[in-house]
Amino acid sequence: MTLNITMQALSDPTRRKILELLKKKDMSVTEINKNFDITMPSLSHHLGVLKQADLITYRRQKQELIYSLNLSVFENVAKILIKFFKK
Repeated sequence: MTLNITMQALSDPTRRKILELLKKKDMSVTEINKNFDITMPSLSHHLGVLKQADLITYRRQKQELIYSLNLSVFENVAKILIKFFKK
């Protein structure tokens, strides 16, 4: 994980909203999509960016993918930012 990739993923309001939703509970693509007025390919793109930045993980549950936050990446980013502001 590089900080640049993480910050780029966080720069988009749609992706931040996805993360806010996943903060509350793990969700399937269908559940996530109900909160947006975007196409499934567009949602898949946003989820792909978040996966590439390692901000979310997923597991297969029958026919669906269930997404969840990867909190360890958020912890690492917080440490970097705290270190930055301490100097």
